[in-house]
Amino acid sequence: MQIVYHIGANCTDQDRLLKSVLKNASTFADLGVKVPGPGKYRRLIRETIQTLNGAEPAADTREILIDAILDDEQCNRLVMSHSQFMCVHRRVFENDVFYALAEKKLMGLASLFPEDEIEVFLAIRNPATFLPAVFADSPLDSFDELMRGVDPMDVRWSDLVARIRNILPRVQLTVWCNEDTPLIWAQLIRELAGVDPLTRITGGFDLLSTIMSNDGMKRFVAYLKANPPQTEQQKRRIIAAFLERYALEDEVEDEVDIPGWTEETVEALTAAYEEDILRIERIPGVNFIAP
Repeated sequence: MQIVYHIGANCTDQDRLLKSVLKNASTFADLGVKVPGPGKYRRLIRETIQTLNGAEPAADTREILIDAILDDEQCNRLVMSHSQFMCVHRRVFENDVFYALAEKKLMGLASLFPEDEIEVFLAIRNPATFLPAVFADSPLDSFDELMRGVDPMDVRWSDLVARIRNILPRVQLTVWCNEDTPLIWAQLIRELAGVDPLTRITGGFDLLSTIMSNDGMKRFVAYLKANPPQTEQQKRRIIAAFLERYALEDEVEDEVDIPGWTEETVEALTAAYEEDILRIERIPGVNFIAP
């Protein structure tokens, strides 16, 4: 069986993406793909990994988990998602390492499904908006508490990606930028489900409808009907053009409110992030989804 886990990086669109995938649960089920509700597995898998604490699971653990998650049904591909799988927000820099718990959690996941094909999906995000968002969602009183002495300029997603590839070399790892999700939303739904790119889906514009004005969405849909795009790239260019004109400012612009940060700080973090993306694209074995 293929076990798909969409792990979190405090990318605000993760739960929306899961909802869009769930909209297609019936269609995907007919193709042998199951998308259970998160209540079926998030706590179960988290607590099982914590209980094992690095020890080998009993021989029947895998079957017990699968039966509980799928209610004794069968499938070829199981899709799951958890925005804080690696750790809760206050522990992102535990032991002064960016997602220090990633190895423990992912190796624990792999030990639960030793004979299955595991795929990991990870959205990355500009530290200039990622760090303020993590801090805002945490119970911590100060930004320094979150960072634990780590310099924001030293945060590199490529280091985390390389660590994942190192500990789980046989796991298929798919990565994309959270900033690109409006353009690649439909592809993400299909990639998570592992279906053909031409498979008809529902919810391909779910995210777009939340960040574009009502008038813009009406014009966008009308334009697509009158001028059906011939390729995925053409469709993405159309989306980008409409977003440039009709995007809701409050929905597409992140507020950055960290004491001591200036416009120059944000620009420097963004420049480092763009270089980091290039490094990730060159890491062997990574399926990087770009617009």
